[in-house]
Amino acid sequence: MADRVHYFKEDEKGVAIMCKAMEDMRNEAAREAEKMKAIRMARLMIEDGKLSYEDIAMYTELTLEEVEKIALEKKSA
Repeated sequence: MADRVHYFKEDEKGVAIMCKAMEDMRNEAAREAEKMKAIRMARLMIEDGKLSYEDIAMYTELTLEEVEKIALEKKSA
């Protein structure tokens, strides 16, 4: 285990691998946060009732299917 820690903390290739893994994790977290924000926005737009599902999908960059699913969840809640 100590060899592995040494590799990822001090070896040039190991550090590069660890940096890439951390960057990938940050990017995934950012994508997930963006998706959750879009879902919250879609819920508000659906609740407001002024826009079509197609418009909501366009503005939030969600798919029409995702918007329809959010609307169904909202109705059944």
